[in-house]
Amino acid sequence: MAAAETSAAIAATAVASAVASAALACESGIQGSVAPPSVSPPSAGPQADQAQPAADHQPNPEAGGNHEAKGPPPEQTAPSLAQTISLPTFANPAARALPSSPERLLIIDTETTGLSPAKGRCIEVGAVLFHVPSRAVLSQLSFLLPCQSNPAQRVNGIAAEVTQLDQPRKQSLACLEAMADAADVLVAHNAAFDRQWFGRDELPALPRPWLCSMEDIRWPAERHLRATPSVRDLALAYGVPVWAAHRALTDCIYIAQVFERETQLDNLLQQALLPRKLYRARLPYDQRHLAKEAGFRWNEAVQGAWSKRLTEEECRLLTFEVLPAEAEPIPAWPQSA
Repeated sequence: MAAAETSAAIAATAVASAVASAALACESGIQGSVAPPSVSPPSAGPQADQAQPAADHQPNPEAGGNHEAKGPPPEQTAPSLAQTISLPTFANPAARALPSSPERLLIIDTETTGLSPAKGRCIEVGAVLFHVPSRAVLSQLSFLLPCQSNPAQRVNGIAAEVTQLDQPRKQSLACLEAMADAADVLVAHNAAFDRQWFGRDELPALPRPWLCSMEDIRWPAERHLRATPSVRDLALAYGVPVWAAHRALTDCIYIAQVFERETQLDNLLQQALLPRKLYRARLPYDQRHLAKEAGFRWNEAVQGAWSKRLTEEECRLLTFEVLPAEAEPIPAWPQSA
């Protein structure tokens, strides 16, 4: 009778140890089902007890632990948040073969406290990963970056104290890099402004060709747009409702919805990614309106001049003289054979 009671106690100890190990596995974030413990029935007498090793001296692999059941389980630490986040990985941007025309676009917008990194900081990033062949949004992201003050709050409505609230900023930055790695081209409305913030402070450098939806895309004439339309005018021309302005993600969504509605998007992108250089208009003061009508912008890329990025063919079609301006050329998109 005493032997049977002893065996029953041993079995109960094994069950309790297995349950404790399973609970510890769940707390540690280990996924997968934990099988119920396998416990031998109590023996009928002393001889059976001698023939069968005691259960409390055997490790129980089915319970998810390698320790002996009688001793306390070893300390296990829960995985960090960064370890539990699984981001997609893509081939190295420099090694990955690019299609003859872009299929995945990362539409990016920023909100800042000033007009240049010398006088301000980027305080918000919005991004939408867009698939051209299916005209579909694949993923989107928005996050804030901290600042001590925001002189542009009247424009973007972002209070400095809000940017300092806790949020998963590091994970957002990692997600932004993963989305950029998945894209063929980065798209921004006024790309010259947005691209200057990347590779500074917390924002990573994004080694992808940039395309400007304001200057590089030649929107169809039937949309009756200016040569350099605003995001609002572009959205309204395509029937996209405008419900807010000057927040990073909403501006990205407007561009994505315009792309969804444009049936000739593939052709527009291929033309927009032709090699371009920066030129400045050579015009007398009383003819400056010709440069403005052609989409040249005053005092931006070139101080004290009307300037615009043009292909060689676009230069030949102008009705006035232009001169090359010293600036970094936009990377050429690889042409199909």
